[in-house]
Amino acid sequence: MLVSKLMQQDNNEGREESIEDLTSKVFKLIVEQGKEGILQSRLWKELNLTSRDGSRIAMRLEKRGLVTRQRVLENGRWTFRLIAVRLPLDTTSIEGAPCITCNLESMCTVDGSVSPNTCRLIENWVLVEMSKRMNEEKGSDATTTTTLSTPSTATS
Repeated sequence: MLVSKLMQQDNNEGREESIEDLTSKVFKLIVEQGKEGILQSRLWKELNLTSRDGSRIAMRLEKRGLVTRQRVLENGRWTFRLIAVRLPLDTTSIEGAPCITCNLESMCTVDGSVSPNTCRLIENWVLVEMSKRMNEEKGSDATTTTTLSTPSTATS
């Protein structure tokens, strides 16, 4: 329906851009579903596409190596689960890492006098992050406060 309308446009360049925009939108929605992916039939309903048009977009994404299509039986009907091959990296786990702002970072090496193996900043940061995760898993609202060492005490 929508893709068919796009393909009927007179301007080839405009048509390609429109199809690419729709393909990008579909891919973004697939990525947002994470590791579980999304059922092709559900995606088409959300985007108001026909299954024919949706299948064409899915095959285009699969040919580009961006998604995999896994055949699944859902409510007695065959459909495909679309799963992104690569998901964006989640950097939240390292955003608070002390290394990012450490004055000694340029001298830090595994076997040097300043080392991540002996850094109290990293040790304290890891302990705080572990405590946060454990509290989240327990559903606890308790917060743990730990004072991080200053960069001058980064090595032991």
